[in-house]
Amino acid sequence: MRLLAFLLLAVPVMADEKLPDLDKLWNYGKPAESEKRFREVLPRAEAAGDRDYLLQLRTQIARALGLQGRFDEAHAELDAVEKALGPGDSLPVARVRCLLERGRAYNSSKQPEKARPLFLKAWETGVGKGIDEHAVDAAHMMAIVEPPENRNAWNIKAMELAEKSSDDRAKRWLGSLYNNMAWDAFDRGDFALALELHEKCLAWHEARNPKSQGTRIAKWSVARQLRALGRAEEALARQRALLDEYAAIGEEDGFVYEEMGECLLALGKAAEAKPWFRKALPKLEAIDWVRDDKPRIERLRKLAAG
Repeated sequence: MRLLAFLLLAVPVMADEKLPDLDKLWNYGKPAESEKRFREVLPRAEAAGDRDYLLQLRTQIARALGLQGRFDEAHAELDAVEKALGPGDSLPVARVRCLLERGRAYNSSKQPEKARPLFLKAWETGVGKGIDEHAVDAAHMMAIVEPPENRNAWNIKAMELAEKSSDDRAKRWLGSLYNNMAWDAFDRGDFALALELHEKCLAWHEARNPKSQGTRIAKWSVARQLRALGRAEEALARQRALLDEYAAIGEEDGFVYEEMGECLLALGKAAEAKPWFRKALPKLEAIDWVRDDKPRIERLRKLAAG
């Protein structure tokens, strides 16, 4: 395996040649492309002599490997980072990121029992060192690996830290946290709280980019909660508005089609609903996690067939 080149002396990078923001190199939907970008930065990072940056970069290579299911390679990368960090309390951001990515690799490989103590240590270290961005991330991951009865408490911890933090990177978590907490409330049957949280999520996205995909997803989610609360007419109007938004950018969305059908069905208009279910079915079947939800797909097929 390639040795950590930062252990060797190298020619420094020119002062005006800044190393890129690691977060901006990410495309989480395309981890192989992200890995390629990270590896392209490696020689520059090694030459710059910034040990902290280089170790953080390697934790993100490990994350990209894990997202591709290459867990052994991810752990090997993290082993090298841990060895380079050594004992002591230096480079806390790199240490926390190493804990997070080790935990994510275990969780993604269906070993949450190994992931939990790593996320917990990342949370404790992040809070103790004032690394709010990664502490919020750790609390968010704790909410994923904990049993359902403990998830909300961790989401609240993450939200409270993000809301009070002066770190803009920590505050960027709020959209995801509001969304996650809303769906947890939905799963508990607390549709009123779910609507309140989704409305907060929508306001958060609109304040940052009213035309983003995140904003459109938040609008869909608000409409979904309205249907859950028996307000199908309002929900239908909001989904129709979303149809127009997607049409304006030349896109379609199977989830909107599905909700159009569900709203019409709730209003007793089964004949009008059927074409929407027919349009939704092939688009949702093309999405792995939806296709794996067999009861949902089977129901769609029946409603589409009428």
